[in-house]
Amino acid sequence: MGIDLTNFYLRLATIGIIMVLGFILGKAKIIDNKFNKTLVNLLLVVFMPASLFAAFPAEFDQAQSDLFFKGLLAGVIVMFALVVASRIIFNKAFYKGEIRFESQFALIFNNATFLGYPIIASTFPQGIVAYCGFIIAFNVALFSYGVYLFQRKVTPKLFLGIITNPNIIAVALGMILFLSPLTVPKFVSESVSIVGSATTPLSIICIGFMLSHAKFIKLIKKWRLTLTAAIQLVVGPLIAYGLLRATHFPDEVVYVCTLIQALPTATSLGLFAAKYGGNDIESSELVTISTVLSIGLMPLMVWLLLIR
Repeated sequence: MGIDLTNFYLRLATIGIIMVLGFILGKAKIIDNKFNKTLVNLLLVVFMPASLFAAFPAEFDQAQSDLFFKGLLAGVIVMFALVVASRIIFNKAFYKGEIRFESQFALIFNNATFLGYPIIASTFPQGIVAYCGFIIAFNVALFSYGVYLFQRKVTPKLFLGIITNPNIIAVALGMILFLSPLTVPKFVSESVSIVGSATTPLSIICIGFMLSHAKFIKLIKKWRLTLTAAIQLVVGPLIAYGLLRATHFPDEVVYVCTLIQALPTATSLGLFAAKYGGNDIESSELVTISTVLSIGLMPLMVWLLLIR
């Protein structure tokens, strides 16, 4: 099993065209910040959970069940390894307090939701169930350790954020129905599937809009942010691929986790920094630089690790 190189680049080209649309809409001011924030909230609360719920097969399948739980286990392993790597690479001696925790966040958490789902769904659809397992580990880590990186303390809100996250709830419900003899009426499942299908184009348009507001010439001069983004885009997929291959995970799980780690850093970095007292300006700039660099580095890492 492998990823077809031609199909992979064709799918990336399709995603690129939609991203350009978002860029144009942003430049033309057809989409503004207020509308984009509303769209982001809708994606996180409605469209993305619907797509994850609809990803589970209608009837129980042992092979798909195994993929889900192996995707979950792989997610736990990869997230833990990235936490350790982030503390070693972006240490106090090297970064001296300058966006150190933001850089650690950038390495651990990438765009697994907004960009991860459309990339997996478009280029490697047989890995969607494994992705559903991974996204649970990702979201638990994001809303616990991700928040902790900025707050530097454990609060009840950390746990509340995990159990009330719509994406985790959607995956849990989808898995319960998948494992049980219960069935959802066809008109309900089709409605959820239609709503979920909007996730891919809308999430990519959001990324394009973000890029339309970037001041690229200014960002090029910020070498520390560029270095951080490059490390994230190279080290992440190497860790995921190396660990999961060494521990003999199925190809589907290896491919999904490696693809996800090759994505740019999470757009939530800027939001978390603003909400919890980090450097929100440089965090947003880091997200932009990572997104731009990923245009070249993501296909390269996928080719080196999964195709070559």
